[in-house]
Amino acid sequence: MNIFSPDFPIFAAAVGIDLLFGEYPDIIHPVVWMGRMAVWFDIKTDSDFIRFILGGMLLVSNAALWFFIAFFSFKLPSVLRFAVQVFLLKSTFSITALYRHVKCCRTDDIERMRQSVSMIVSRDTSELDRPHLISASLESLSENISDSVVAPLFYYAIFGLPAAMIYRSVNTLDAMIGYRTKSFEWYGKASARADDLANFIPARITALIIALFSPRAAVRAIFKYAHTKLNAAYPMAAVSGVLGVLFEKKGVYRFDGREPEIGDIDRGLKLFKLVVAVSLALMAAIILLWGTAANP
Repeated sequence: MNIFSPDFPIFAAAVGIDLLFGEYPDIIHPVVWMGRMAVWFDIKTDSDFIRFILGGMLLVSNAALWFFIAFFSFKLPSVLRFAVQVFLLKSTFSITALYRHVKCCRTDDIERMRQSVSMIVSRDTSELDRPHLISASLESLSENISDSVVAPLFYYAIFGLPAAMIYRSVNTLDAMIGYRTKSFEWYGKASARADDLANFIPARITALIIALFSPRAAVRAIFKYAHTKLNAAYPMAAVSGVLGVLFEKKGVYRFDGREPEIGDIDRGLKLFKLVVAVSLALMAAIILLWGTAANP
């Protein structure tokens, strides 16, 4: 069996587990362990160069570890191999949990909304008003359609399980340390640049899928605002255009539209389900075609 070839039964089983059960408990979740490695390499020093080297070592060792775990899963007996690979692939994407996290942001209690939104964005939500909280929740949903759904399954469909695991390790490290802060500017730089590269194609594929549901509005928004962020702005602009609502992170970017209302979270989640359905169908088709080509 080619380790870089996807397998449709594994794909179908992993998607089924996600839709039925959501995320694994933290103690066994591979993504949690990917994140813990960031602490192991985080040695305090005043040298930016050493911090950069440590961050690079973290990135390479984390990706290599999960590549070899995926590689060695192919050496297992068939039934155990199937179970382990389904377990690993499921850990690379998140459909149900993303939906639930954003759904929790739909509340009339503004303090509860601030708490819920703070769980899915990095910005300070303590002083945000309701429209900006709704905007933040929809921005996170938009970006994560690519990061948490399309990208890992794209890499699985094209390059198999090892690629999906490498993508997830890179994206996880970027989410943890890929920030331009005093603590992470140099330590997280390698992870941030690797994540930029890894998401370049998936972000644009995601934007195109979103645009199917209101092509003119989405394309107009993409051309107007996609320059604001290398990758994330593509699905964000597409969703903003489809929904026709304002997306704004004060002092950073503003995608014009009407002021978002609480019902727009419902509209965003409905769009999310449609986009995920199309994305899963597309990835399934690629996997089946790949299998046909590999086994004529």
